[in-house]
Amino acid sequence: MRIALLGYGKMNQLIEKMALAQGHLIGLKINSENIADLNPQNLAKIDIAIDFSSPVVVLNNIEICIKNNLPVVVGTTAWLEYLPTVQKWVSEYKASLFYASNFSLGVNILFKINALLAQLLAQNADYRIEMTEIHHVHKLDSPSGTAIELAKAWINPHSRFDAWALAANINHNHNNPLIINALRQPEVVGTHILTATSEIDTMTISHQAHSRQGFAQGALAAAAWLKDKNGIFTMDDLLANP
Repeated sequence: MRIALLGYGKMNQLIEKMALAQGHLIGLKINSENIADLNPQNLAKIDIAIDFSSPVVVLNNIEICIKNNLPVVVGTTAWLEYLPTVQKWVSEYKASLFYASNFSLGVNILFKINALLAQLLAQNADYRIEMTEIHHVHKLDSPSGTAIELAKAWINPHSRFDAWALAANINHNHNNPLIINALRQPEVVGTHILTATSEIDTMTISHQAHSRQGFAQGALAAAAWLKDKNGIFTMDDLLANP
């Protein structure tokens, strides 16, 4: 594959190393200094784009890729409020996009376990549910996309939670939010912990990433899987049909 890397932080630098080791080519590397290079002439030479940029530019990157018929894998988070707009673009241009809040296989297994626990405890007020996510100090969004994805499993018409809220900034418009503690510490790759505590016991499910390698492997696997497909896909699609 001839790959365009949109954003050139730690994640895409690691993806570059892994991609080259697998025999792929890096045809384009975009950062804030050369954003003008993200143009139709350059994209015509590329097979797929992988975006680990920032919430500020990700939507523009997605739009350019879709409108130039370039499949794109998106690992940047904090843009899903615009998903309906992106869905319209994908439909109009018969494009392909793969997005995930987290490309780690372990985290996606955690999503499944979390969803089951949420189903079992949806109405059980005996348990206090709380979530903590810890990331490196350079992470721009808070809480993490992974934490929001975990929280979504607990927020539905049959649950006692009506929203999620940051512990540091509780939204009093919500009657019973699921509290997320977002911590930023030096050199932390990513940790997510959910606890269910009652007077008689505590249950904990968690995932701690030791390196970014799992995220990079997942993003490259998604890029290879997306070839010759049209539509919007997630890790659920890849795991169901590897």
